[in-house]
Amino acid sequence: MEKATFGAGCFWGVESAFRQLEGVIDAAVGYSGGHTSDPSYREVCSGQTGHAEVVEVTFDPEKTCFETLLDSFWKMHDPTTRNRQGPDIGTQYRSIIFFHNTHQQSLATTSKEKLSKSGRYRNPVVTEIESAQTFYRAEDYHQQYFEKNGLSSCHVT
Repeated sequence: MEKATFGAGCFWGVESAFRQLEGVIDAAVGYSGGHTSDPSYREVCSGQTGHAEVVEVTFDPEKTCFETLLDSFWKMHDPTTRNRQGPDIGTQYRSIIFFHNTHQQSLATTSKEKLSKSGRYRNPVVTEIESAQTFYRAEDYHQQYFEKNGLSSCHVT
């Protein structure tokens, strides 16, 4: 099994989307990329911890590959909005890929460059690519939030 960690705004929807992919063994929501040890949701939402809301994906590389996860990641959010996804604003909602090895780093960088040159977006892709840091699992009530609450989206339309 391998791990991949992505931040793409509200972690509930990102977790749900990754859980639906073949080869994904588990997806857990949490926090990473900041300076506060074992932060709470309330602390992360304050914007003072430096953490992003992320999803740590455990996947079977014999059934799916990191490139497939990257393709899904790009489709599930707008990578051109800095510190914002839809109505959610703050550094905790930034677009970020935390790589777990140099192979993931290379693939993420190449994928971002390809997307940037594709013409798909009018604005530049601002997704950060950083080495994986400590993953702090979010509180239990956030895990599989959509499934527990019968929801399919984070936002009211």
